[in-house]
Parts: sequence; structure tokens; C-alpha cells
Amino acid sequence: MTALLDQLIEIARAANPNRPALIGVGGAQGSGKSHQCRAYAAGHPRVAHFSLDDVYLTRAEREALAQEVHPLCITRGPPGTHDLDLADRTIAALEQADGGARTLLPRFDKARDDRAPEAAWPAFTGRPEAILFDGWCVGALPPSPDPTPLNAVEAEDVDGAWRAHARDLLATDYADFFAAFDALIYLRAPSWEIVRRWRGQQEEETLGRPLSPEENLALDRFVMHYKRITRVMLAGHHTAGWMVHLNEERNVTRIEQR
Repeated sequence: MTALLDQLIEIARAANPNRPALIGVGGAQGSGKSHQCRAYAAGHPRVAHFSLDDVYLTRAEREALAQEVHPLCITRGPPGTHDLDLADRTIAALEQADGGARTLLPRFDKARDDRAPEAAWPAFTGRPEAILFDGWCVGALPPSPDPTPLNAVEAEDVDGAWRAHARDLLATDYADFFAAFDALIYLRAPSWEIVRRWRGQQEEETLGRPLSPEENLALDRFVMHYKRITRVMLAGHHTAGWMVHLNEERNVTRIEQR
């Protein structure tokens, strides 16, 4: 991954030397995209990094969306639950920063299920040479309409309003957002089943203990919100120009240019 990021940043900087390279990294939950981007930024002080997870809508905004569109919109993560305007403003501020400017990078408090106060946001000083942005659905194309629910969560979407909302936004707002990137990378997991295992491992690492049966059930329900779009992305339904194929241990097996 490091060599690929080096290469794509160099190409983007050569094509547009007056602004930072803008690189997006997509991949299913637990694939290691945030870890890879954080590690790269830590080793390259002139690289800024933030995530789609950092720009969730606030709890109040999602509560309003749940009233307006469908109750499932309360759960953060699916398309429609992100503040893409905040992401755009952050990228623009980084692109326009001068030598001493401090650009706040958004953060979300998952324990509170709400955006962290700005006082807790980290800052990047100056203009970066590159901006890395990662997210599970970065580069996703909208799935084809299908009235058949994949799981119990989709079964709650009786009239399809929740799925249609996400699908329509992927075709419009999210497509426009992704199109602004110089390059997109997709970390491809071996299967959907591995994605669920990886997500459980993430939770256990965060908690420092095994998940309880109740927590596993809650996690099973949570990942159901992501299943349809994740599966179509695994099948190649995305706009990333580079695919990094992973094995079950998250090791890179090959890198494919599309």
C-alpha cells in the first residue's frame, strides 16, 4: 500500500502541482483502510488524513432524517448519514491553507453516537502535499433496485424508502464527491463472511475483551445495514482505479489497476 500511495500521490502532484493530491481509499469494514491511511500520514508529516467516519451527521440530524425518510436512517454509516458538505469544506480549507494556517479535521464520538465538539478536533498546520480520505463506501456505485430484502434490517424497509434514499444519493451527491478525487483505491476483502469476522475483531480490540452474545447479536444487526452495498462493491461495482486484493489475514495478495 505504501508504494501505491507514493506512486499515486506523485502522479497527482505532477499533474496538479499547485494543490495537494487527493486520494480516496475504500474498503469494507475491518479491511484496514483507516489503519493504512493513518500509518502513511504518520510517516509523512505533509500528508493530512481524515475519514468518512469523521463526518457523520449529528445525532439530531439523523433523528430528523429518520422522521423524514425512514427510521433506519438513525443508524450511522449508510449513504445519506454523512455530512459531505463538511468533508468538502475540510478538503477546500486544506487545499487553500497557507504556511501557518491551522485546519481543523472533523471527528465523531462513536461512544456518544454524535459529532465531537470542535474543541476536540485535531488540526493540520499549513498546506499538505496530499490528503488521504478513507471510507467503507468510497467509490461505490448505486446497486440496482431490488425489492427482495437481503436480511432482517432490509425487511424493515417495507416500501424500500431507506434503500432508495441511499441508492439515489450514491448516484448524485456521493458520485460528485468521489469524482473530485485524483485517484481511488479499493481494498477488496475475500468475502462478505470475512467482513463480519473482521468487524467483530475490531470491536474486540477496541473493548479489550471478547464480545458477549448480546454484543454479537447487536453487531450482526449493525452490519446488515452495510451488506447490500458491500457485496456489490466486492463484485467490482465501484469506480476505484486500483484494487488491492487482501487475504483473510488482511495481507495484500495482489494489486490490480482497472
